[in-house]
Amino acid sequence: MDRVSMCNRIGNEYKTSNIEGGEYSYVQAAGSREKLIQALGYTPEHFKLDIRFENNGVVVLVETKQSFVKADEDQLREYLVEEKALHPNSKIVCILANTNDDKIRVWKSVIDDAHLLAEETVLDSMAHYEKLFEISRQNDREAVLKNTYKLNETLHKKDIDERLRSQFVGTTLLYIRDVLKRQGIAIINDTTRKQLRDFWNSFSPSQIRTGIGDTLTSLLDNSDNKTEKIRLLQKNVLDDQKVKGLKTQDWVDILDEIVGNIYSYINTDTSEGQDILNLFFIAFNKYTGKADKNQAFTPDHITNFMCRVTGVDRTKRIFDGTCGSGSFLVQAMVLELADCNRQRATEAEKQAMLETVRKEHIYGIEIEEKAFGLSTTNMLIHGDGNSNVKKANLFESEAFFKEASPDIILMNPPYNAKPITIPKAYKKDWKKDAKEDPTKGMVFLKFISDTLKKINKAREDEGKTPKEVKIAILLPVSAAIGTSNYISDMKKALLEDNTLEAVFTLPNEIFYPGASASACCMVFTLGRPHKNADGTVNKTFFGYYKEDGHKKKKNLGRIEQFDENNNSIWKQIEEEWLDLYRNKTVKDGISAMQAVSGDDEWLCEAYMKTDYSKLTEADFQQMLNNYLAYLVKEGRIYES
Repeated sequence: MDRVSMCNRIGNEYKTSNIEGGEYSYVQAAGSREKLIQALGYTPEHFKLDIRFENNGVVVLVETKQSFVKADEDQLREYLVEEKALHPNSKIVCILANTNDDKIRVWKSVIDDAHLLAEETVLDSMAHYEKLFEISRQNDREAVLKNTYKLNETLHKKDIDERLRSQFVGTTLLYIRDVLKRQGIAIINDTTRKQLRDFWNSFSPSQIRTGIGDTLTSLLDNSDNKTEKIRLLQKNVLDDQKVKGLKTQDWVDILDEIVGNIYSYINTDTSEGQDILNLFFIAFNKYTGKADKNQAFTPDHITNFMCRVTGVDRTKRIFDGTCGSGSFLVQAMVLELADCNRQRATEAEKQAMLETVRKEHIYGIEIEEKAFGLSTTNMLIHGDGNSNVKKANLFESEAFFKEASPDIILMNPPYNAKPITIPKAYKKDWKKDAKEDPTKGMVFLKFISDTLKKINKAREDEGKTPKEVKIAILLPVSAAIGTSNYISDMKKALLEDNTLEAVFTLPNEIFYPGASASACCMVFTLGRPHKNADGTVNKTFFGYYKEDGHKKKKNLGRIEQFDENNNSIWKQIEEEWLDLYRNKTVKDGISAMQAVSGDDEWLCEAYMKTDYSKLTEADFQQMLNNYLAYLVKEGRIYES
C-alpha cells in the first residue's frame, strides 16, 4: 500500500506533518536539534518519521518500508521514545507498514513482543486506533464460573425457583447492560458499584421489573414475533409470583452481585468474552429442564465439537429445528463471529461481516414455551436481538426451512416426542395407542431430509445444482442399533437420499443431571445418496468417543477436568477426536471405518478392534456382569 492510500485509510484530517514531503520531524517539533537532544538525554540517530496522525490524545506513528525487517523496529522504537519525550501524555500506536504489499506490524504503547497486537493485520481508521485505548473489562473464565455457583446460591436464598433462574439471570443481565450504557459507566469498581446500588435503591420492586420489561421491549424492536416474545418473557419471568415477591433490597443484592462478580469479568466485545458469556448462561440451563425429562439440553463442549465437525465458519447459514435454549445456535454464532474477527479486514468491514452473521446466518425453531423464551434471551445476550428464532412446530415449518436455506444443521431432537405433534404421513405405520415416537427422534431427521428433497427437486427443475447440507444430530444409542422395524426402516429410508458420514458414541450420562439417555452423534451429508452412482458405498467413520475429560459431580453436572499443568483435558481429547475423524484414521479401541447399510448397526463398538493394553480386571468383571444381566433379561437363567 502506498503512502497516499495509508493516509486516506487512517484519515488525512488527522495527519500532522511539519516538514516538506509530509513527514514529521521531531527536531522541528522540539524547536531545534539541541532542544531535542536535551529532552532525550542523548543524540538520536533517527528523527524524521514518515507519517504521524493525532486525535483526542491518541497518536499513530507510521514508518514505511518497501519490505520491513526486524531491525526496522529499532528505528520505529526511537521515534516512539522521541514522541514520549515531547508529548508525555500521548497514547501511542506504532506501525511498521510495507509499501510493496499490505503487510503491517502494530504495537500499543511499547515496541516489544508483549505489546505486539497480532490481531491487527490491516491498516484501519483513526477511530479504530482510538478504541484500542478505551477501558474494557478483562475476561476471567475461572472467576465467572466460580461466581456463577455463588450467584445460584444467592438466587436459591431469594427463593427464585431453579427452573426460572436461567431466564431470570439472562433478562437481568440484559437490563444491567442497558443501565450501564445509560449511566455512562465504562468500568466496574467500588465507586461505580455504589453508584449503581444507590440508583436501584431509589426504585420500588415494580419499577425495577418495569425497567427490565422496557429493556427487553427495546431490544426486540424489529424482531420477528416481537409481541409473542415479550408476552412470554413477561409471563415466565416478570409476572412470576416469586419474582414479584422480591423486595427492593433483594433486587439490589442480585443486580450488584451480577455486576461485580459476573459482568465485570466478561468483555463481550471479544470472542473469548462471548464464549465465557455462553458458559455462564449454560450453567443455569442445567437447572432448567424441558417439559419431558428425556429432553435434555446439550452440554456446551459437545455443541462446540459438533460445530467443528460440520465446519461452522462465517460463511455458513445454521439451522436448528428443535433449538431449546439455543445452545447450538449461540455456539455456532460465537464461532462465526470469531472467524469474522480473524479476517484481514478493517473494523468497518469486520462489523459488516458480524452483522451479516447475526441477522442472516442463525435460524431456529422451538415449540415449547419456556425453552423458546430461553432461546430468545440467549440470543439477545449475544447481541442478536433480531434473531430468526420462531416458536413453532418443525413439522409445520417447511416454508421457514426453505427461507433459512441452511448449509449446516445442528440438532438434539426429542427422543420420545408425543405422536400428536407429528404429521400423519410419518406415523401411519405406528401403533394406534403409541404414546411416544418409536423412531427415537429419527422422524425429525426424516422430515428435514424430505423437505430438502423437495427443495432439490425444484432446483433441478430450474436447472440448478442440488443443494447438499451437513447435519450433526444427537440421537439415542438405540436409534443407531436399530432393533425395531420402525428404526430399521427409517435408517434404510434415510440412506436413500443421504450419506452417513460418521457416528460418534458419546460418554455415558452425557446429559447429567438431566436425561439419563445414552447418546450418539450422527453426521450426514443430506442431499447426497449413501450409495454412489456406480453402486458402491463409501465407508463411514465410527468413533468410540466415550472419554471426554469430564467427571460427574452431584448438583453440578459433568465438570471439565484439568491436568497437573492446569490444561483442559477435554481440549486435548477434542483435538484427537477431530483429527481422527478428519483424517479417517483407524485406531484400536477408539475408531473404525466400515461400509454400512440400513440393516447394520451404526455404532463403533460393532467394528473397532479392542485395545487390549488398556483392559483391566475390572473391565473383565464388568463384561461378565453385563452378560449375566442379558441372560436374566432374556429368561435364559433365573435369579435365585
